[in-house]
This record gives sequence, structure tokens and C-alpha cells, in this order.
Amino acid sequence: MKALRILHFGTPDQLVIDDVEKPLASDGHAVVEVRAAPINPSDVKNAAGLMSQTRLPRTPGRDFAGVVVDGPAEWLAKEVWGSGGQFGFTHDGSHAEYLQVPLDALALKPASLDFVAAASVGVPFTIAWLGLIDYANAQSGETVVVIGAAGSVGQAVCQLARWRGCRVIGVVRDAPSAAEAATFDAWTLSDHDLPRHVRELTAGRGAEVVYDAVGGVMFAPALQCVAHRGRLVEISAVGASDVTFNLRDFYHNETQLFGADSLKLGAGDTAHLLDRLGPLFDDATLHPPTVQRTVPLGEAIRAYQQVANGEGGRQVIVPVSG
Repeated sequence: MKALRILHFGTPDQLVIDDVEKPLASDGHAVVEVRAAPINPSDVKNAAGLMSQTRLPRTPGRDFAGVVVDGPAEWLAKEVWGSGGQFGFTHDGSHAEYLQVPLDALALKPASLDFVAAASVGVPFTIAWLGLIDYANAQSGETVVVIGAAGSVGQAVCQLARWRGCRVIGVVRDAPSAAEAATFDAWTLSDHDLPRHVRELTAGRGAEVVYDAVGGVMFAPALQCVAHRGRLVEISAVGASDVTFNLRDFYHNETQLFGADSLKLGAGDTAHLLDRLGPLFDDATLHPPTVQRTVPLGEAIRAYQQVANGEGGRQVIVPVSG
């Protein structure tokens, strides 16, 4: 079968498309014919050698949607979707024609989503759920500030917060599109006045939950947006890995700080979460991330380069067309 391969860490042009042995269904695994697999920022970081757990050679790719073609009879021909912290790192991933998947990681794809849409859900919605619901435990009536609200993760957080009955304030770099703005109750720009803007939008209280999908350079202003006994969720470190803050202000505000890492969520746990999310897509409560472009596997290296350069929007590889 054809697969994208990381043979040496480096820039995307060092990736290769190679012929490798097709995986087999054995030892509690099934084989999925991959119909769609998005390129996440973590896939690009993986190819660059920024993920210490990865062992080479390796096929990258975390998220997938496809059809079971080998395995237990009850799963054959089923349309499935999935993701997991091992795929692409310690286990060959989804940027290939076929993917070996543990049986406990199989989840039925929502009937309302095509393969491309379903594949794009994985990382954005699992990390959104992990931070907003499992860790911050956002409750109905609370205000949730989402920094990076126009991105795939940010939009997932906004939708889940609305579903939980929260008021959502989106923080964006530029004026949002109509579709993006529809997921907020209010929005503001991510400038140096962000804490003041948030206080003005919350009658001076701040937000019970601040979900910072940017991190790094946004950490300090994010912390200043948190209400008394509020919660701050961090998932990234754009522009700065080391941050400082006033410890007295932190404990006087009785702030709770959570780090959330989707790579710690295995494929089995992710499948259970996707089973909970599926009905919310089928009844149109939730909507998948917008995909700007689909590419065949043969164009995956160029697509990786574009994602690495911040070009082309969200791209999904289509290894096998239906």
C-alpha cells in the first residue's frame, strides 16, 4: 500500500510517499481503509521532530474516517471514525491507504457526516471536550471566554460551551466571519486591552472559564480575564514556552489552572468520546470544522508544506476515494 513516511525528522520536503506492507487484522486489531485523514498542526510538528515519543520510520496522521475491511465479522464494511494519541507517534498513523486500529478504538461514524467532515472532528473536538468539560467542568449559565475562537479548536469549544448552556465570548485576531460570529454571544479582539474588554462584557467579574487555545503570548492576558475562583485551560504555547505571572494575584483570585493534552488520550478513550459526540452531530447541535481543501495522498507532501507555512487552511488527505 501507499503511505506517507517520516524517515528523517526535518522540513516537510523530507517526507516520502513509499510502498509499505499493508497491515493485518490480528491481536485485537481491525484494518480500516482510510477515506479521509486531516493534517493537524501536531502532524507537522511530528514530522519536524518536535514530538519526543515518535520512533522512526513512522507513518504520521492522528485522525481518520474510513471503512473496516478486515477484522471481526460484526465490524466488516462499517463506516468508522477515530483518533488517538498513539497514531502517528508510537503506532503508524492515518496518512496511508490503510490503518491498523485496536478494536476498542472503533467508533461508528455519524450518518450525517461524510468521510471528510467526520475525519476533521477528531483532535479539535476531543481536546475541546477534554479541557472545557472534563477539566474545567463548564456549567450552564457560566461565561466562557475562548481565545483563538476562529480556529478549529476554538470553534469546537464555542459549540460545546453553547451546548452546555454557557455564554460565549470569542476572542479573535480579526473581525469574525458571519459563520464564526454565530457561535459567540459576544466577541472582542486579542489586543493589549483584552482583559479590560472582557471585564466590560462581564460587568467587571471576568469569566468563570477561560479556554486559551493559543497559549504562550496570550497566557498573561488570559489569566487576567478569569473571574474569582474561575478556571483557565491551556493547550498550547504559541510564541513562548516560558511564562511568568503574579503569584499573589493568582492565589488571591483562587484561580484554577488546567493543562490539557490530547496526546494523552488513547484511541480507545477517544472512541468512547466520539460515541458521545456522534449524536450531537447527527441532530445538528454540533458542526464539523470547515475544510478548505482535500488532496490525494500523492499531494500530501505539498499539503504538509502549506500547513507548516500557515497557508491553505484546514486540509484533508483522501488516500482512498470511495
